[in-house]
Amino acid sequence: MRVATTGSAVPVGAGQGLGAVPGLPATLTETLTSVLIFLGDRVYKIKKTADLGFLDFRTRDARLAACQAEVELNRRLAPDVYLGVADISGPDGTVFDHMVVMRRLPADRRLSALVTAGNDVTGPLRAIARLLADFHARCSTSPEITEAGSAATLRSLWDEVLRSVEPYLGPVLDTTTIDTVRHLAERYVEGREPLLRERQRDGRIRDGHGDLLADDIYCLDDGPRILDCLEFDRRLRVGDVLADVAFLAMDLERLGRADLSRFLLDQYRAYTAVTHPLSLESLYIAYRAFVMCRIACTQYAQGSAAAAAEARALASLALASLRRGRVRLVLVGGTPESGRSALAADLAEAEGWTVLRAESVARELNHLPRTDPDGARDGTHDHTHDHTHDGRRDAADDAVYSELLRRAGTAVERGESVVIDASWARRHDRQRAAALARSTATDLVQLRCAPPEPVLAGRSVAQAGPGFDLSALTGHEYTFHTDPWPEAKTLEHGPTPTDILRAARRATR
Repeated sequence: MRVATTGSAVPVGAGQGLGAVPGLPATLTETLTSVLIFLGDRVYKIKKTADLGFLDFRTRDARLAACQAEVELNRRLAPDVYLGVADISGPDGTVFDHMVVMRRLPADRRLSALVTAGNDVTGPLRAIARLLADFHARCSTSPEITEAGSAATLRSLWDEVLRSVEPYLGPVLDTTTIDTVRHLAERYVEGREPLLRERQRDGRIRDGHGDLLADDIYCLDDGPRILDCLEFDRRLRVGDVLADVAFLAMDLERLGRADLSRFLLDQYRAYTAVTHPLSLESLYIAYRAFVMCRIACTQYAQGSAAAAAEARALASLALASLRRGRVRLVLVGGTPESGRSALAADLAEAEGWTVLRAESVARELNHLPRTDPDGARDGTHDHTHDHTHDGRRDAADDAVYSELLRRAGTAVERGESVVIDASWARRHDRQRAAALARSTATDLVQLRCAPPEPVLAGRSVAQAGPGFDLSALTGHEYTFHTDPWPEAKTLEHGPTPTDILRAARRATR
């Protein structure tokens, strides 16, 4: 048996480290696609003779091609680990199989082991994020590769992975969970085609790693080594670079460390200096979780009873990520005194969403002062102050809401959730917002802020003037004059300032 290494062929049975090494016991490990033999300071990886649907290694030529591709691809990130491909020969010298030969790395330096042990891995994760940012900048791309980031390709990938788990619905996976995953994934892709096209134009679709897992990353003193690039299916390897790093982010979540997942993604964003919506991270985390769910289902079919629980956990992780990544259009309405502007700002800050203000847009369009003569601080007609529908004022209101919705549409199509702070007193404006949400597959949330009682009373007296009978104001006209708004959830001010914010956050879930 001989090993083909760069520039020469070296006998496997000769050379330093190829026999037993003190402290490194010989072991054998089996994965879904390979058998790994740990011997001395070497690892010998043999592809299984198997057809798993998403790969077919039944012929020796297929296994040889996979071994060669694995070495070539993995040398992009770990050139000193992947030593070459060896022929496996019989006693008569006939070659009957092949294997990848690797340098053995210390198991206790695996990222997964460090995370599980509770070690501080922020330094290694920072180094990994930097390495991946540099790696992705160097990865190849082409018109064919770029197509892998299209909405059509993403739909196809989701459809394929979801159909692959259908035989396991019932015994392993919950049908309702899988149906909801399908609905949310399809809905996100349907409404985000402008975002996906933008990622394609910007060159973010590359031939990356495809299988970034914490088990396959070693945190060494001289930097991380990232192993086990996906070699058997190029379709699963090429794609958005964010989908690549999202695989590791998903795996950190699977290990119970959502905080480290967030840290990794933030570091990657910083090193690439490229902005992207958090919702796109969530989509790719969900997809990677479901790819692993499919693998767990296959392992269950091969006789691993424990794989069923793992498949369910991964499906739940995918569902939670898709729910977290839903794009929302939130209307926050009410009178200026209701505190709606403060609530809109607090909600946007708490969730990391974009806030648009009618007052600001009105000033931009009409050069209005901060408070108009009628007291409507958002620059639109405050129907609480008078009930006339002056044509000029209605036209100004139409312009403000049109611009608000235009900006909101641009944002939600690019995966950003938006909070719009305006009175939303007219049914017509709310209907336009609902139409925008439908056309962009965006969740519409409608919130109406009720004014605090002391504000109501003080405002009414001030308007009425001395000697006015406050009891003459009753019901709807007294509290808030608006077109009926049954779709809105009315938020009352609680004993503490944060009560209404908590209620608003619950309403957007």
